[in-house]
Amino acid sequence: MTPGELALAGLAALAAGVVNALAGGGTLISFPVLLALGVPPIAANVTNTVALVPGYLGGTIAQRGDLAGQGRRMRVLLPVAALGGILGGVLLLRTPEDAFEVLIPFLILAAVAILALGDAVKRRVAERISRLGADGREHLVGPALGLFGAAIYGGYFGGGLGIIVLAVLGVVLVDTLTRLNALKQATSLVVNAAAAIVFVGFGDVLWATALVMLVCAVIGGFLGGSLAGRVPARVLQRIVLVIGVTVAVGYAVRTFL
Repeated sequence: MTPGELALAGLAALAAGVVNALAGGGTLISFPVLLALGVPPIAANVTNTVALVPGYLGGTIAQRGDLAGQGRRMRVLLPVAALGGILGGVLLLRTPEDAFEVLIPFLILAAVAILALGDAVKRRVAERISRLGADGREHLVGPALGLFGAAIYGGYFGGGLGIIVLAVLGVVLVDTLTRLNALKQATSLVVNAAAAIVFVGFGDVLWATALVMLVCAVIGGFLGGSLAGRVPARVLQRIVLVIGVTVAVGYAVRTFL
């Protein structure tokens, strides 16, 4: 990449970091920019995943206090998340480039739909928690099975992963929304880190681009955290949704027409 293209990739990662900190859906900004810069689809997805992992780490550290007392859950669910992330990453690398290119509009639209359902998912989870209350030792087989499927998707593409994970956890587990959100953050970190390890070992990571994006995404995460409460997350989310739909439609037209 030229210095100008690296700068654009860095700005996209900066925006993705801000968006992820405030509303989620940053992948819908950074991934399309890499495509627009001429990066092959699988390399773009691989590079984007590797670059954004530190943002998930920062979010997990920020919410570590809400993970207290969730040791049993993490001992069961995080290995499942890692296994699913690895499998999703392997599936991506085994997908032919032209086949993945055809899937891109559908993957982006799926991520847009998931992000659009985010507020509804959070409301339903909160309503279920207030209705049921805690009721003793919980069973983790159901969440583990659901999480495994979500983790495969996350390792393969990952847009909207956090909403899927929160929905899976909220359907079965009973806890405060804040604590479930912290568990979701840790789970998303493990899924993306596991996939990133696969990509680093076997994928075509554009390292110069990934490092620039990584630094910018971390800065964006800090900026997003400082803007929390000042910028309406719902407005930002709607902007991301419009961008996602526009990119998906444009890419579909380019691919199929």
